[in-house]
Amino acid sequence: MGVRAKICGLNDPQSVTAAVAGGASHIGVVFFPKSPRNVSAQAAGTLMKDVPSTVEVVGLFVDPQDDLLEEVLAHVDLDLLQLHGSETPERVEEIKARFGKPVMKALKIAVKEDLNAAQDYLSVADMLLFDAKAPKDMENALPGGNGLVFDWRMLTNTDIPLPWMLAGGLDKDNVADAVLISGAKIVDTSSGVEEKPGKKDPAAIAEFLKTVSAIKTGKNE
Repeated sequence: MGVRAKICGLNDPQSVTAAVAGGASHIGVVFFPKSPRNVSAQAAGTLMKDVPSTVEVVGLFVDPQDDLLEEVLAHVDLDLLQLHGSETPERVEEIKARFGKPVMKALKIAVKEDLNAAQDYLSVADMLLFDAKAPKDMENALPGGNGLVFDWRMLTNTDIPLPWMLAGGLDKDNVADAVLISGAKIVDTSSGVEEKPGKKDPAAIAEFLKTVSAIKTGKNE
């Protein structure tokens, strides 16, 4: 199987259509009020109702309370819960047990030592996601989707026994290098296919997915 791609932060029908038509393996909706990509449970249910079963629908949460998870799952049949906050291994295990959904834990990476945190989640998470850690002095930084890139060489030849995604500032111009350097089998983008924060560009989504598709065939230009 070639490289797969997740388009995250979808909040309008045109971008959902572009992601599905372009061959995304995963599409993500954000349930975090501070994010410009945030959607309500009801809106997400409408957006995702015609997504084919071959595409995994991912809900992104940041340190969610159970009532938010319950509300969202009442409206959207999510395939994967993405936890993008400071959730502990115990909380990940608790969410998995209570809601019966696979969980992907996001880890923020700036230096090689940040990868050590993955060990704590190997027995409780179903997947991991490696994203760029925002610097402490970054104004209005979000838990993810900041368009920042980290050094992909830190993942080269790293033995991670869980499936994992690579995120952090990926776009059509750098995703091929990111895959070749990191060894990622799944890539995740949000800001890299936007006109402005929170506003996806369907043409950019199509171009990103076309580029990712070419990586697996060895025909990337």
